[in-house]
Amino acid sequence: MTGVSRLPRSTAEDQGLSSGALDAFVAALDSSGQEIQTLMVLRHGHVVREEEWSPYRLADPHLLFSVSKSFTSIGIGLAIEAGLLSLDDKVISFFPDELPDQVGDNLAAMEIRHLLTMTTGHDQDTVERLSKDRRMVGIFLGLEVEHEPGTVFVYNSGATYMLSAILQKLTGERLLDFLRPRLFEPLGATEATWEVSREGITTGGWGLSLNTESLARFGQLLLQRGQWEGRQLLPAEWIDAATSKQVDNSNQDNPDWQQGYGYQFWRSRHGGYRGDGAFGQYCLVFPEHDAAVIITSAGFDMQETLDVVWEHFLPVLEGAAPTEARQVGPLLIAPPSGGVPSDVQSGVPSGVQGGVPSSVQGGVPSGGAGRTYRFEENHAGLTAVRLDADGTGTFTFGPVAAGELAASGSQEITIAPGSWEEQAYLLREPKQRIVTNAYSEGSTFVATIRLLETPYVITLACRPTGDALTVDLKFNVAFGPTEVQLVSV
Repeated sequence: MTGVSRLPRSTAEDQGLSSGALDAFVAALDSSGQEIQTLMVLRHGHVVREEEWSPYRLADPHLLFSVSKSFTSIGIGLAIEAGLLSLDDKVISFFPDELPDQVGDNLAAMEIRHLLTMTTGHDQDTVERLSKDRRMVGIFLGLEVEHEPGTVFVYNSGATYMLSAILQKLTGERLLDFLRPRLFEPLGATEATWEVSREGITTGGWGLSLNTESLARFGQLLLQRGQWEGRQLLPAEWIDAATSKQVDNSNQDNPDWQQGYGYQFWRSRHGGYRGDGAFGQYCLVFPEHDAAVIITSAGFDMQETLDVVWEHFLPVLEGAAPTEARQVGPLLIAPPSGGVPSDVQSGVPSGVQGGVPSSVQGGVPSGGAGRTYRFEENHAGLTAVRLDADGTGTFTFGPVAAGELAASGSQEITIAPGSWEEQAYLLREPKQRIVTNAYSEGSTFVATIRLLETPYVITLACRPTGDALTVDLKFNVAFGPTEVQLVSV
C-alpha cells in the first residue's frame, strides 16, 4: 500500500476481538453472492482486518456513489459552523435568478434542513429529471413540489446536488475544493476526485472516489466525533445531529432503510449508522462498539450484505468466538474461462467466485478475419470491434462520461485469452486500472472488462452474422438495463 496514509494496525485479539470469528465473517462475505471487492475493519482506532479480492486493491480509488452524500453533509456542517448559512435558510433565497415565474408555497417553504433530510416535498427522486439538461439548479427549482416540505421522506439525490450548489454559491469554491484543506488533506485522502456537472458544480449526491483506507479514516473520524490527531476538524455537534434520526423513513422497503434518516446519513439496525452507495459501497459505523466496517462491492442486493454483517460481524463485536473454524482461502475473482477449468488457466481451484462452471463449453478464441466492425452511438461508448487471426479482439471505445473527469478522444483495448491482463483506461482523468480477458463459446468471442476503480464489469459476446457483427453487451450492475444488443452498421 505504498503512498497510502495508514491507520495503525493491530491484531484482533489486542482489540478485544476474535481473529477466528473475523475469519468466519470474511468467509461469509466471500460466499454471499454479493461480489465483495475490498474490506477493512476498524476497532479502537486500529485496522484489525483488511482484505482485497484480487485483482481489486485497497489502495485504488473506488467510485462510492451515494456515500458521497455523507461527505456533502460534512461540507454543509462546516459552512453552518462558519456562519455562512443555517438550517432554516430558504432554498429559493440562494438562486433569485433561477426561480420559475410562479413560486409555489411548497417551494417557498423548502429549507436547507429539508434538503439534508430528504423531505423536500417531491414525490420522487428528482435526479433523473435534473440530468436531462445542463441547467440542473434551474430545473430543480422549476419542478412541482407536491407535498409540504418536512412531511414525507423521499430519497432524492437532486436535493444533495442542491446542497453542493448552495455551498458553491456561498463560498465561490466547488465542494471538493472546499473540503480538501478542511477534511481530505488532514485525513491523507489526497487521491479524492469528485464528478462535476455540466454546469460546473460538484455533483454532491454521487461521484466521489476514494480508496478504502481513506474511507476508513473518515469512519474513524466520525467515531472520534470530528477530532483528528489533536485537531477538531469537524463540529462534534454536527456529527451527532447528522448521524441521529432526524426524520422517519419507515416508508422504505428494506429493514435497514427504515431506521431513520439524519443529515445525509442512514441509521442502521443495532444502533449504528452509515453512508452507503449503490451496488454495495459502505461506511458502517458502530459507536457503541468503537468500530467501523468499510466494504466496496458489486451487487444488487444491498440488504443481503448488511444481513451478513449482522449475522456474522455483530456477534464478533459482542465477544463471540467462532462456532466452527472457517478457513479463508485465496480471495480473488478469477477470469472467466468459458468452460476451461480455472485451475488449468489460472492456477486456482475451479468454482472460485467470478469463474465460469466447467459445464459451459468453450476455450481459447479461434482466429478472426481481421475485419473492423463499426457501431452507432450507444451508452457503452463502443464504436468498433476487430477480431484478429491471433485470437485477440480489439475494442474501440469513445468517452461515455461528461464533465471534467472525462478525457477526449478514443481508446483501443486489445483483449486476449488467459489470465487477467492489466491495462490503463485512458478515457477518465486520472487514468484508471482495468483488467481484461477473453474466451470462446463456439464461434462467439467473449470479452470481459473489469473497471477496477468502480463496481462495473462489462461482458461483450461477439458473434459474426453474415456481413455484420452482433455484440450482446452486458453490465454486471447498472441503474438502467443491464443488457443491450448492438449490431454493426
